[in-house]
Amino acid sequence: MSTTVRAAVLGVGHLGKHHARILSGMEGVTLVGVVDPDAARGAEIAAAHDTRAFTDAAQLPPVDVVVVAVPTEAHASVAAPFLSRGVSALIEKPLTRTIEEADELIALAARSGAVLAVGHSERFNPAVIAALPHVVSPGFVEVHRLGSFPARSLDIDVVFDLMIHDLDVLLAAVKSDVTHIDAVGVPVLTSRIDIANARLTFASGCIANLTASRISRDRIRKIRFFQPRGYLSIDFATQEAEHYQLKAGEGGVQIEGGKLAVETDEPLKLELADFIDAVRTRRAPRVSGLDGRRALELAHRITTLMAQGLLARGGTA
Repeated sequence: MSTTVRAAVLGVGHLGKHHARILSGMEGVTLVGVVDPDAARGAEIAAAHDTRAFTDAAQLPPVDVVVVAVPTEAHASVAAPFLSRGVSALIEKPLTRTIEEADELIALAARSGAVLAVGHSERFNPAVIAALPHVVSPGFVEVHRLGSFPARSLDIDVVFDLMIHDLDVLLAAVKSDVTHIDAVGVPVLTSRIDIANARLTFASGCIANLTASRISRDRIRKIRFFQPRGYLSIDFATQEAEHYQLKAGEGGVQIEGGKLAVETDEPLKLELADFIDAVRTRRAPRVSGLDGRRALELAHRITTLMAQGLLARGGTA
């Protein structure tokens, strides 16, 4: 690879436009093009970032990396041709629609030597980066990710749209297999699950309770870890983290702690910087294809139980 990394963004909708913005201003990276079937949309984003627009990925000039930000159902078909010829790819979450598709992409990357990263951007949230080193043997985790009704991502359940962020963070923090799941989900405004709750039991004994909703009036993005002699809280939205723990002192046991030092930044920018560095140095990205597969598999286990519950209640899965 030359000193300049040639990049393209495939799909310039809600997230893709931000990938294009960041890559176009990144040192050592040249945004050689954006691809979108909507020619007008592609031309608009290309003009804003001094690059070229294409309606078909096959029209692109040679590239070293691509960001795949098309709808989930097309992730595998769009990414596979690039990975098969050694072009590294950052694929937005969820990695793919099915586990089989995820396995195919992981295998293609392994054979060609391409770097495969997955866009679980909350792992790059500065508050998460500051807090995760303090997570030690948690016993209980409480997660809330609530938002108003979106005009996008309605092709997937709220589990794959929102909750999967927290599943990825949980798997990175708890570092244990999920042995049991209780889950319920309800379609409210769409034919897919719009509000969901899952209770996960890990082999370590930790229990996590997660709620995800895209029909809430309030926007909440928080996770709390309760562990022996300690408590951690992360606010994804404000990029704030708190850590409290019991300490033995001369006057007995005392509570010490407060806000952790967090240097705020744009998670997507940090994610892309990690991806480009992984491509340059040929190291594994912070969120690998295997990480994306683990979160995807857990999301499928949860939604399968939700579908069974819906059928039992006389609904439609």
